[in-house]
Formats: sequence, structure tokens, C-alpha cells
Amino acid sequence: MENTISGIATALVESGIGIIRISGSQAVEIAGKILRTKGGRPLDIRESHRIRYGFVFDGEKEIDEVLVSTFLAPKSFTGEDTVEINCHGGILLMQKVFQATLKAGARPAEPGEFSKRAFLNGRIDLSQAEAVADLIAAKSEDSIRSSLSLLQGSLKEKIKRMRSRILEDTAFIEAALDDPEHISLDGFSEQCQGHVEEILSDIQELLKHQREGRLLKEGIQTVIVGKPNAGKSSLLNCLVKADKAIVSNIPGTTRDTVEEDIRIGSLSLHLIDTAGIRETEDIVEEIGVNRAKEGIEKADCVLLVLDGSLPLEEEDRKILALLEGKKAVVLLNKMDKESILQKEELEKLSGFPVLPISAKEGRGMEELGQKLEELFYTGSLSFSTETYIHSERQIAALEEAKSALELVLEGIRLKLSEDFLSIDLMGAYSALGRILGEDVSEDLINEIFAKFCMGK
Repeated sequence: MENTISGIATALVESGIGIIRISGSQAVEIAGKILRTKGGRPLDIRESHRIRYGFVFDGEKEIDEVLVSTFLAPKSFTGEDTVEINCHGGILLMQKVFQATLKAGARPAEPGEFSKRAFLNGRIDLSQAEAVADLIAAKSEDSIRSSLSLLQGSLKEKIKRMRSRILEDTAFIEAALDDPEHISLDGFSEQCQGHVEEILSDIQELLKHQREGRLLKEGIQTVIVGKPNAGKSSLLNCLVKADKAIVSNIPGTTRDTVEEDIRIGSLSLHLIDTAGIRETEDIVEEIGVNRAKEGIEKADCVLLVLDGSLPLEEEDRKILALLEGKKAVVLLNKMDKESILQKEELEKLSGFPVLPISAKEGRGMEELGQKLEELFYTGSLSFSTETYIHSERQIAALEEAKSALELVLEGIRLKLSEDFLSIDLMGAYSALGRILGEDVSEDLINEIFAKFCMGK
């Protein structure tokens, strides 16, 4: 981390403001080489947490009028001296200011390198660093709230409390083994058992919410199914507000899945339009039908589209049977035509909520949003103030810690010596530490931060 790095911290699109961030031991010196006052004198930016007005120069050529913020170590995001140049948000202007910092001695930052330095300098732990990326990629208000909670240390504090308790018990065992004359282990097993059961309860609570964490990050996987020509693609286009799927009167037009991310109400949905489900001898269409059935199995939510202008057929009943045990809404489409199917009868038959809609005219979409919110906010899924995790790395570490602590309980039940218990206690301690970034390989750290955007 000896090099001073520079990167465009804002999106490389035309906007009101663009920010070029410089971080490292020479950040102030490098920025000072390209910054001048209105009168042409060098701009003094040495005072921390102050904003200065000035101009960026490339040699003797003026590039832009800017505001400059200085954050001296250790009170900066990276823990290093950091300078942020706020220029006008033209793409070419941002690139010119960025190039000027490189000419002055900075090197281009790698993806996620600013956050990586914050982690390596102890400003954030690995769970908070991952939360930075999740916050940037958040697709819903709940996802923002969850990521912000992680960034502010909600998971970190839970893990630290668990590790502190484990370390206290392990230290007591070691001290008692070293000095048995003065420190007794009588009754310790019962005390340790209570501590371990409490920690296991906390771990299980975190693991219990991993599904919610995935939904917050990826959106609710929502599959649109139905017979050919029921209006599935029209529904997708209506929800996306664009012609993403081909619509025609020819059955079997959609043969592969079409996927889009949307917001409906306060929910983030990952929509998947599938091929119409029916018996077919067309090999390509059959592949699409099989994918639709697989999509139902993997989905968090299913939208079954029925043509309300036609009577219920055997194929419709077969599709309804596929939805057993799923969260689903039956959409009685084509309410712009005379309806043959009745809402009340379908609800009784299917056991799912039924909504009349017209995908062609966009009617019923608000009611669909409300129904989905009811389904997910008052059902088994409830985005509250819990700490939600979705990182496979974090989940694996929690599972490892859980297994180690269960071995501790087994050891207590078998009345094993306390020195055996300390081995599994330290195994749990190490596993939990990896969530925060302790004892993780350099390759893993590089892999995590490589997924960040360039200026973060």
C-alpha cells in the first residue's frame, strides 16, 4: 500500500458533479501539484476536513473549476491521507482531471482498492466491506436498510460478543490447567454449556434469516407461468413498462426464459417469463417447458396467468398442481374481454389469491403489488430490523462455528476433559473471526474486493 492511488469515485456518466478520489501517503502532495487558486497560486489543502475552492491545471492549462475536500489519516475512509476533487460531471472532464492526478504521481486504483485499504488499515472489517458493495447494488429500500445496518457494524457487534464469550471460557480453561491449585474447574462445564447454548442460539438466528438476506440482495425470484397465449409475455412487458418479450397470437412464441429486475410497490422482483406449459412434440419448445417447470421449483413466488375468457382446461389444472407448497398469485387475465372464469370459484379450487387483470391495458397492476406485499410482509417473510446475511462466505463460517460448538456440547455430555473442549471452542472462535476478516487468505481478500466498482 506504499503507492498513492487515484480513481473516479462517481459513475462515468454525465451528471452535475464528478468526484476523483486520491488516497495514500502522497495524496496531499499529488493533489497540490494540480490545484491552484483563482489568482494562480498553489492551493493550500493541508488542513483536514475542510473544503477549498480552486482550479485544476494540467501543466499550465486550466481544466476545471472545483471544490476540494481533504481528510488526513487516520480520520478518512481508507485510514490514509485522502483528497477528493469535486469537478463538473462531464465524462471528458472527469477523465481529464483523473489523468492529471496520474501525471502528478498517482497510479490508477484497482477495483475496490479504496475499500480494500480501509479493511487493511482496520477502518472496517470484511463484513462491513462486503456491505459497501451490497449498499451500492441495493435494489430496494429494505436492501438499503439491511446493507446500511451491516455497514454500521450490526453483524460485527454480534460476532464480537460471541467471540468475546468464547475467548473468556477458553482463557479460563487454560488458566485453570496451568494453575490447578488456585483455579478450580468445578462447575465450569455447566457454566460453559450455558454460554455455548446462548451463542448457538444467536448463530441459528442469523442462519434462520439467510433466505431473507438473499431475497433482499437478489430480489424475490418471481416466475410467470401459464399455458401458451395466456398473456405471460404481455404481463412481463406491462410490469417492465417496455417490450422485452415478443407477443403474438401464435402459441409457443416464448421458448426460452426472459428475465428482468423491477420494483413493484416496495418490493424488488427478479421476473422470469417462461415458455407456455403444454404437451408438445417440438423439441425446442419442450426444453422451454421443462425450464418453466424447473423455474417453479426454484421460485420464491409464482404468478400463474390464466386466460379468463376461456374455460379452465386440464392443462391449467396440471399447472395448479405444480404450485403446491409455493407462494403464488393466480392472475385472471384478459378482463378487457367477457370473463368465463370466476374469481371466487378459482380461489376455492386453487387455494391461492386470485386477481382479475388486463395485461394488455395495464389494469390490476396496483392490486398485484398490494397482494405481493401482503404475501411477503405478513407471511413467513418479514423484513424487520433483524441482521440479514446472504454472503456464502459468511454463511459457511457460521455453519463451521455452529458445528464446532455442537462438538463442545457433545464433549460436555460425554464429560471429556476441559482441554478437549478448548480445542473446539477455539475452532468456533476462528470460524467467527473469518467473518470479520481474520485469518483469511490474500487470494480471498483480492477476490472479494475485485467485485467492487473502480472508484470504491
